[in-house]
Amino acid sequence: MTRYATESDFDTLISLDHHISPAELKNAIESQKIIVAEDSGGLAGWLRYSLFWGNIPFMNMLYMLDGKRGQGQGSKLVEHWESEMKRMGYEAVLTSTLSSERAQFFYRKHGYVDCGSILLPGEPLEIILRKSL
Repeated sequence: MTRYATESDFDTLISLDHHISPAELKNAIESQKIIVAEDSGGLAGWLRYSLFWGNIPFMNMLYMLDGKRGQGQGSKLVEHWESEMKRMGYEAVLTSTLSSERAQFFYRKHGYVDCGSILLPGEPLEIILRKSL
């Protein structure tokens, strides 16, 4: 099952997502910028997004818990998010991944295409990917 995160998810998410401050996480939950996946065991993963340049949905985080990967729930989260973004009137979405991560292959399999990159000091190349909805 996928659903928007609620205030009751805050403690779990803040303990697992170390890439966002508590204040920003609270704001993301309140503004419905986090979608969670649940199964019979509880939280399986989440997708967090924002708006790039204030007008293009950008998937900041897609994370499945250990033991929950490879079961199709990440794909369902992405598909749910894309459907929501299309319903809201957006024509395209963006995400990024490090060139050293396997996630790039997941995104390409789901129709994302490379559209740019960023090279930060001391980091592998960050690949920017885009998908038309």
